[in-house]
Amino acid sequence: MNSPSMNQVFRRLFSHEICSRTRYRSLLGLQESRRLTRPSRQVSTTRGPDDDSARESSWQQRTDLFPLDKSKDFERYPRVTADMLRSRKERPKRVKMLTRDFIEDSLYNPNYGYFSKQVVIFSPGEPFDFQSMRDELEFNRILGRRYTEFEDKLDSVAPNDTRQLWHTPTELFRPYYGEAIARYLAENYKLSHHPYHDLIIYELGAGNGTLMLNILDHIRDFYPDVYDRTKFKVIEISSALASMQASQLHKSASSRGHTNHVEIINKSIFDWETYVPEQCWVLALEVFDNFAHDSIRYDPFTEEPLQGNVLIDNYGDFYEFYTHEIDPVASRFLRVRSVACSQPFDHPLKGSRILRNLKARLPFAANLTMPEYIPTRLMQFFDILHEYFPHHRLLTSDFHTLPDTIKGYNAPVVQTRYQRRVVPVSTPLVQQGYFDILFPTNFAVVEDIYRAMTGKLTRVSSHENFLKRWAYVEDTQTRSGENPLLSWYKNASVMSTV
Repeated sequence: MNSPSMNQVFRRLFSHEICSRTRYRSLLGLQESRRLTRPSRQVSTTRGPDDDSARESSWQQRTDLFPLDKSKDFERYPRVTADMLRSRKERPKRVKMLTRDFIEDSLYNPNYGYFSKQVVIFSPGEPFDFQSMRDELEFNRILGRRYTEFEDKLDSVAPNDTRQLWHTPTELFRPYYGEAIARYLAENYKLSHHPYHDLIIYELGAGNGTLMLNILDHIRDFYPDVYDRTKFKVIEISSALASMQASQLHKSASSRGHTNHVEIINKSIFDWETYVPEQCWVLALEVFDNFAHDSIRYDPFTEEPLQGNVLIDNYGDFYEFYTHEIDPVASRFLRVRSVACSQPFDHPLKGSRILRNLKARLPFAANLTMPEYIPTRLMQFFDILHEYFPHHRLLTSDFHTLPDTIKGYNAPVVQTRYQRRVVPVSTPLVQQGYFDILFPTNFAVVEDIYRAMTGKLTRVSSHENFLKRWAYVEDTQTRSGENPLLSWYKNASVMSTV
């Protein structure tokens, strides 16, 4: 990551406007190929037959005036999945895969994935004293100073221009955010399960372990009878974060007291095979946004869907192909959504078919619609809840809208960090492991699909309204009356099983 060649790549990459796009093709049985005109991604100016060093040393913008035809490569390259790539220590070449597998591999590959190797979660140190602050502007200034101090400390040990540092509401509003979740869990548990069942909590992706400790601290201090029956289980895909959570658990005498209540399970939720017959809560806070999605485009005339595939050539360059063959997972999602959704939702075929056909006949018009990103991995998560956690109650919070998304419907933000600046790009087909790929969640659609797949009832509320109900908001109110706990994350919603 800190090699001279990699730093040179990033310097060149970020020395001009980021407009890295891939090439789009629809494959009509691989016999007819009509190209969509789009700016293309950056590639090397000179190459040897298999010379990656030359490729990494010089980048330029390629146009679509004379695009390369990769149809033959698409025919002969083997198809792989993210599961097949887990044991690989190097990024694959000369392969093809579905878009969701490319995203999954980019984010979660154990050897080069974004969450496995690159992510550092910001910890502000001592909790913020909001009541002593004048207003939210002062909070922003103090937060900025602590960010700088935190990263300066990291750089004093190991300087890194491409450190992927980000924060969560758990860390920013510690311990108040975790206490609100704890009150929600304890009060609902007492209403429905206490004293006949244990309070069993599963947290997906526990980060630094801060939420786990804040929840357990609060239940221990304010609900001692509930604490005696509390079991907290973390399901963590990242080995590094699982080790950090275990370390946090033994950091102080107070946290060590929770040891008998905690189990850290280092595995992906998608590898889960243990049946859980007990009543339990599943916490998935800011998890849905990083679940892999499939890319779907539609023929504007026939309205037939085509599924996105990614081809990686011998030089590590990416090319996007769309085929009429829809895999069973994406096909099932489209069927479930069609049946389950009770409200209209945005997608490429919404609107007048006549106008869409007219636009498609214009000169230089694209031969396929804009891409739609569908949350197929989220559907598989609901399958796991239904099959292995039949008596669960889900609590999830995520972003219902995001700024600076790439083009498309339900499209993600794709970004990296370079020299302490966030740099957004315009395609999800980027160097695996160096970029965050996060999607908005359409809670109207997701809620209907979850209900249809699990048979459970749900409630969706704004992030602000949830915290107004369960947090002691006076703890985070500044002297001016502004409250960062409520004003931040206005683009987030909370969904809970009732």
